[in-house]
Amino acid sequence: MSLLMSMSMSMSMNLVSIIVLVGVSVTFRGVNGLSMGYYLMSCPFVDPIVKNTVNRALQNDPTLAASLIRMHFHDCFVEGCDGSVLIDSTRDNTAEKDSPANESLRGYEVIDDIKEQLENQCPGVVSCADIVAMAARDAVFWAGGPFYDIPKGRKDGTRSRIEDTANLPSPFFNASQLVNTFARRGFTAQQMVALSGAHTLGVARCVSFKDRLDGTDPLLSPNFGRTLSRTCSNGDNAIQTFDATADSFDNVYYNALSRGAGVLFSDQTLFASPRTRGIVNAYAMNQALFFLDFQQAIIKMGMLDVKEGRWGQVRRNCRRVN
Repeated sequence: MSLLMSMSMSMSMNLVSIIVLVGVSVTFRGVNGLSMGYYLMSCPFVDPIVKNTVNRALQNDPTLAASLIRMHFHDCFVEGCDGSVLIDSTRDNTAEKDSPANESLRGYEVIDDIKEQLENQCPGVVSCADIVAMAARDAVFWAGGPFYDIPKGRKDGTRSRIEDTANLPSPFFNASQLVNTFARRGFTAQQMVALSGAHTLGVARCVSFKDRLDGTDPLLSPNFGRTLSRTCSNGDNAIQTFDATADSFDNVYYNALSRGAGVLFSDQTLFASPRTRGIVNAYAMNQALFFLDFQQAIIKMGMLDVKEGRWGQVRRNCRRVN
């Protein structure tokens, strides 16, 4: 190949890269008022503060990675990505965090720590909703998953009610119910399966899967059923890891599903259903594909029903409205 041709090809590839990067930037700029550089002038150290705090917390307790990611999901799926999952209950209102669906969530103190530091640096600027989204991003990367950046500028909501958590997908859903639940929020079946891959981290409590042990679940393999039964012999709060690498973000979760070792009914149904089995197999064979699809799906999730302007606020304390 001649030097001239090589230089020409290199310039063409660089031009394509620039076009792609510009396209991504344009896509996020102004969408729901969010942008990558939202805090560039008002709070320029927001990203390192969030990242360093999350990293310190996960070094002390790696299991918090799963909780921070789950917190982001449970925030966005209820009332949009507005930090409503952080609000404490009051005498007059039972908040989202006290729903049975959220009672095992942890990591609130990590968000509080980040918020306190940011209020000291740039008071009244960074929303709790953005902190939750950034903490999840950094937890994914810390655990070995893909790095992705997110547009920022979400405002905090003022509503947090236990009844709204009925919109969260249930661990007892079958594949059709999962597809339909995610479709109502604008996600494809493939994006739903990719987001389910966050179960590569963390654990499930026996109360979430003990109904599978009565002998009527056709998706439960006898060998894995015995494993789950041993776990549940220690009570409803006994925990079972979703896969063999509970603190590592990888594709081992999908390999477990292909062996019939999905912990929750809603996990194993992804392999049992013809509509989603091919996606599970693809991710089980190709971790890079899973990472790519997960990045795109979680960025999209972080844009759900964001609040801006007068529709939201920047809470001074993430646990209560201003």
